[in-house]
Amino acid sequence: MRELKAALLGATGAVGQRYVSMLGDHPYIKLERLMGGESAGKRYSDATRWLLPTDLPAEFASKRVLPASPKNASGCELVFSALPSEAASAIEPAFAKAGFQVVSEASAHRMDADVPLIVPEVNPDHLSLVETQRRRRRWPGSLATTPNCTVTGLAMVLKPLGDRFTLRKAIVTSMQAISGAGFPGVPSLLITENVIPYIKDEEDKVEAESRKILGAASKGSISPSGLEMAISCNRVPVVDGHLETLYAEFEEPVSPSEATKALSSFKGVPQELRLPTAPDRPIIVRQEHDRPQPRLDRLAGSVPGMSVVVGRIRKGIGRNSIQLTLLSHNTIRGAAGTAILTSELMASKGYLGR
Repeated sequence: MRELKAALLGATGAVGQRYVSMLGDHPYIKLERLMGGESAGKRYSDATRWLLPTDLPAEFASKRVLPASPKNASGCELVFSALPSEAASAIEPAFAKAGFQVVSEASAHRMDADVPLIVPEVNPDHLSLVETQRRRRRWPGSLATTPNCTVTGLAMVLKPLGDRFTLRKAIVTSMQAISGAGFPGVPSLLITENVIPYIKDEEDKVEAESRKILGAASKGSISPSGLEMAISCNRVPVVDGHLETLYAEFEEPVSPSEATKALSSFKGVPQELRLPTAPDRPIIVRQEHDRPQPRLDRLAGSVPGMSVVVGRIRKGIGRNSIQLTLLSHNTIRGAAGTAILTSELMASKGYLGR
C-alpha cells in the first residue's frame, strides 16, 4: 500500500491522543498535521496533557498544533476527526468540500442519509454511500463516520448472531467507562463510589446507530434494521472499557453452544485483507464464569484493544433466547482504532486517492 498522509482534527483530546499513539508506527498512514482550536500555535507536547500509559511518541512532541482549516492540511488526503460534535458539524464538511477524505468520530453527521456509519467487520458494503454522497453534495472529498463507542462492540456481536440466526429483539444494559465522557470527564465527586444510571442522549444514539449499521445498503441509501431494541446506559467508575449485557431473542431455537460457535468463528473483510489494525480474531470468547472484565480484557487481541471479548453465554427465557456479556475498549475499538481501520478499508477498496 502506498503512503497516505493524514491530518488529525482534535489532536489534543483523549481520543486524539489515541490516534497519535496508534499512528506512530503505522506501516503506511503518516500523520503529518495535528490540528486544534485553543491549542493552535503550541508545540504538541505543550498543548496536550498526555493521558495514556505509553509515552508520547517523540516524533510528534515538537510538532506545532495548527488551526483546523483545510488550507493547513495541504499535502494530505486523509483527515481523521476527533472533534466535539458541535465543532464537527461545520468543520468536517468544509474539509470534504476541499477534497479531503474525512473519517470522523463525531456524532454530528452519523445519521445523515448519505454518510456511511462504519464498523469495518460489520458493514463494509455501506462505504458505497461515499459515491452517492459525492454526487449529491458535489464535492471531491468524502465524509465517513464511526459509531458511538457503545455501539461498536454491540454491533460486532449482533452481526454474527444475525447472520447465523434470525434476530428479533435485543435488550442491552451498558456499564460505560468514564473515559467515554472525554477529559476531564465526569467530576470525581459524582462518580466515586457511584453508578450514574443516565448518559444524555446515549440510549437513543445506541438504538438508532445500531439499526443503521445493521441495515441494508441498496441504490445509494440504507434501510435500517427492524430489530427491536431496548437500551439502558450507565456510567461506572472504570477508566477504560465498556461492559455490556445483551439479552437476544430469535425467531428459532438457539443454544449457547451454537451462539458461541457463531461468535468465535466470526471474521470480516478486514481479517480477510489482513489490514494492519485488524485483529486476527475480532471476537474472543472466554469460557471462565467471571469474564470479561475491563481490567483484564480491555486490551485483548493481536492488535491490543481491537478485539471484542464475550463471555457468560447462556440460555435466556425459553429456547429462543440467549444472554451474554461483552466488553470493548471504548477509546481504541470504540473510537480511534475503528476509524483507522475504516481508513485502511477505504484505501484497500479504492475510496482514497481519487
